Amino acid sequence: MDVLIVGASAAGLSTAEALRRLGHDGGLTLLDAEPHLPYDRPPLSKQVLAGAWEPERARLRGRPQLDALGAEFVRGEPAVALDVGARAVTTASGRVLRADAVVLATGLVPHRLPGQDGLAGVHVLRGLDDALTLRAHLTPGTRLVVVGEGVLGGEIAATARGLGLEVTLAGLGQAVLGDQLGAHVGGLLTRVHAERGVRLRLGVAVRELVGDGGRVTGVRLATGELLPADAVVVAVGSRPATGWLDGSGLGLGDGVECDARCRAAAGVWAVGDVASFHHEGLGRRLRLENRTNATEQAQTVAANILGADRPYTPIPYFWTDQYDVKIQAHGLPSPAAAVTVAEGDPEQHRFAALYREGGRVTAVLGWNMPKQARLLRQQVLAGQPLTPA
Repeated sequence: MDVLIVGASAAGLSTAEALRRLGHDGGLTLLDAEPHLPYDRPPLSKQVLAGAWEPERARLRGRPQLDALGAEFVRGEPAVALDVGARAVTTASGRVLRADAVVLATGLVPHRLPGQDGLAGVHVLRGLDDALTLRAHLTPGTRLVVVGEGVLGGEIAATARGLGLEVTLAGLGQAVLGDQLGAHVGGLLTRVHAERGVRLRLGVAVRELVGDGGRVTGVRLATGELLPADAVVVAVGSRPATGWLDGSGLGLGDGVECDARCRAAAGVWAVGDVASFHHEGLGRRLRLENRTNATEQAQTVAANILGADRPYTPIPYFWTDQYDVKIQAHGLPSPAAAVTVAEGDPEQHRFAALYREGGRVTAVLGWNMPKQARLLRQQVLAGQPLTPA
């Protein structure tokens, strides 16, 4: 059996490695739009952006390890079409790749603001080249405006402040990560950013990007206030990279729609950020954008390609590092949940909290308390019909 994996980042590469570990000795091809060897994305907004790591350190595997996979890597070739029945992928150059099983691991595409593509100095951060381009602009004294108060926006703002930039963080939400973690924890993180010198403009929309001579000079808010900028990062979320699958016949709602086994069609699977799968434990569809999911889901996909019948029922997990704060969340935190501190003290910058909805613990969060959060994670298991991946 030949397997074609479209996307060679964490999810795609992990699927390939899992296939080999499980005994697959057939053909294996990884097709990727980027020219680089597979690399990790979480360090891009932190260590790579700060200049603490050179790009090579972010690689997922060295060349000897990749060679040992016995796989063909087709790099710098975006996929443009999928024939589901024939299990054939057409690339931008017109090349057609066929296999007995196709795995879709194309990840995300960042949202952009109207008019940003015509202005120099406006950045997004998704890939390695994005990080290196932005890094060249992060010099002390530079005025940086970050649009977006989510995980990526918060991490970029923290990294830039650490480099001595003048940073303004603007976003629709009332608190940094408030939409993900709720007002209580989000408020604490917002206070950390303010104490580190970040100018906060939260709870207000961006009206437009302002430029002069083809280069960005500021961000105008809906209030009329102009935020002066030498550089702008747009971090207002992403969408699943499914545009190339239009007309394929696959379900393309919030990502590639899969069953509980991560199967999108006969012989076609999806994994990672792009996969919208039915979670049997939660009884609903779920799509997870984090590094841990990419690796865990790949194990299930690989096993099912080789004949297993294994549902994917993870306990969702994500983390973020901002300044000296490490936040880890197990389960599904929500702004609607009631949050109580179970251990530690928020004023001492070390605590673990429980999120409750409908009388059940739906999530556990650790703020500089990773061990305690892992232990309390069992309460999520007790409160929800979930099983570990």
